[in-house]
This record gives sequence, structure tokens and C-alpha cells, in this order.
Amino acid sequence: MSIINETRQADDGAEGPVVSANTDGVPAAERFGWWSDMVGDEVMPVTIRSPHAARFRGSVEAVGMPHSQVATFTFSPMTARRSPLQIRRHDPEEYYLVLVQGSPVRLDQADSVACLEAGDMALFSTSAPLVSDFLDQGRQTRLTLLRLARSALPLAGGRADRLLAESLSTRPGSGSAALLGAYLGGLPTAAHACDPAELARLGAIGVDLAATVLAGRLGAQDTLSPETRKAVLRARIKLFIEHNLGDPELVPAAIAAQHHISVRSLHLLFRHEPETVGAMIRRLRLERCHADLTDPALGHRTLAATAARWGFRHPADFGRAFRKAYGVPPGEVRAGARARARALDAQEACARCRRSPGRHGPQ
Repeated sequence: MSIINETRQADDGAEGPVVSANTDGVPAAERFGWWSDMVGDEVMPVTIRSPHAARFRGSVEAVGMPHSQVATFTFSPMTARRSPLQIRRHDPEEYYLVLVQGSPVRLDQADSVACLEAGDMALFSTSAPLVSDFLDQGRQTRLTLLRLARSALPLAGGRADRLLAESLSTRPGSGSAALLGAYLGGLPTAAHACDPAELARLGAIGVDLAATVLAGRLGAQDTLSPETRKAVLRARIKLFIEHNLGDPELVPAAIAAQHHISVRSLHLLFRHEPETVGAMIRRLRLERCHADLTDPALGHRTLAATAARWGFRHPADFGRAFRKAYGVPPGEVRAGARARARALDAQEACARCRRSPGRHGPQ
């Protein structure tokens, strides 16, 4: 059993696809050592140094999947080194893609150096010496790692090694890399609501996206299997749908044209998915509407405006679809949200009264 699982079970005994642990439950004098052992267990053995060792803080949230793992780490600034001796002692022969989400990271491996800012990504290997400097900018470092077995990448002969410590941007316009960045950034949160089958599908998508990004960087797209290409295209289409829900013209024909495929090919692409393209659009639009209706900050917006914001042409159609999905009309959901907000305001007002001495209270 891994250190993170031991710590999680000691904390709350919970079970699920996402496990988490942090240094708060470890005696202060043992926190830095615990973190070093945890990194060695969950990632690979390294030697770490930190000017914050005496007051070190860190947390990890990991999602285990059949062929990969995604883990988000937040920790005090430090330096990590992996030596040839550590490699000889234990080498799991894995790759990691690291997505930087906070302070800059300097990655040095295989005669290449990458200086990574927030939104940048890079590949590193457990099989070569490595130096990682997590720069101190007065706040904790935050990053997400995707673990990939060498056998999971369709890049024979160690071709991926040519990309070690090379900066890959995940910013908008970077194609599949942007998709992979969004996947890594959102998976730990999304996984909380996943059943095992859905989690397995998400894991496969991550491996396919990583393979596509790396193969594209190497000009080796022809090494990708048809299944991988289809999975990445599905991921692109899903992201396109999420970004365009407010467009009432978002229909299968428009989606197919945007991605240069026929409507029939679009439906075939999703035939083994849990829902059709049309059902996905409807569900996502209703979810956005429900979120708006329960948001006190949007209480001034009419039901018709809410429906139009998320692509419903006719309020009556929206009302019927909403009631079918949630069992109550949208107006009732809004009224309930307003009532809860008023009750919360009243509770806070009473709490303030109790905390404040009255006119005749103690002087």
C-alpha cells in the first residue's frame, strides 16, 4: 500500500477514485521526510532539498486509472535531483508529463533545459538523470503530473526521449496540447463523480491525448492508431461543444462541418459513447441553466434570458426540457434558491446580532 493511501485511510477511511493526503496530519518535525518518501513512492526516488524544510507543507490529490495516473501536487519550493545511482537501484521505466500551474519550474534532463511558466508542459523520464528546480516566488508550487508507461506510447525505439525537457505550451491555439492541458487541469475535480467505467474511459483519453501531442511534436502522426485518432477527435468535439453552448446553431451538422467530417461520421464517432451528440448538447445546456438559476448573483436575469444565454431558442421548449430533466419547472428552482439565500442572510444577520453587544449590553 502506498504512503498516500496509508495517510488517506488514516485520515478519513474514505474510498473512491481520488485519494488525497497532506502534511498537516504529520508531526511538524517529520513532514519534510514524509514528503520525500511520498514522492519516491508515488513518482520516483529523488533527493530533495528545500530552504523551507523546517516548515515544509505539501498536499497531493491523485487519480488512479487502469493505464495511467494523474496527480496534482502543491508544496513549498524545493529542488529535486534524480541520480544515476537512484536510477540503477529502481527505474519504473515511465514517462511523466508535467503541467505547471503556479510558480515557474526549471527542468534539466538529457542535455536539455526547459524553463516552464504557468500553462507550460514538459515531458521527463524516470530513466535519465534529472534536476527540477521549483522556484521560490513566495508561494507554494502547484503542478499536475500524468504518468505514462513507455509501453503505452506508440513511439517505438524511445523516440519520445527526443522531447525530454522541451517546453510545450497548452495555451489556446496550441491544438491537442491545449486539450491535454485542460484535461490535466480538470481531471482531479471531475473524477470525484466518476464511476469505474467512466474513469477508465477518461484514463484512455489522457493517454491518447498525450500520444497525439508527442507524436505531433515529432512529426510521427502516422504511428498513431485509428482508435487514438478517433478518441482525440471526440475530445476536440466535446470541448468545441462546451465552448459554444450559447450558440443556438450548435447542431450536429454545424459541428460536423467545423471538424471537416460528415454528419454520419460524427454520429458513428459517438455511437459507443453513453449519449448521442444531441443529447450531450441538451444535457450540458440544461446544466448551465440550472447553475445560473441557483446563482444568487444572477437572480435579476429572467428565465427567458437564461434560456437564451445557453442556446435555447424558445422559452417553452426550455421549460419542458428542464422539467423533464429535473422534475420541477425552472421557476421553482429559482424560487427555492432565492428562499435559501434569504434564509442564509437571516441566519447571518442573527449571528451578527449575537456577536454585537446591544444598547443595554455589557459596557
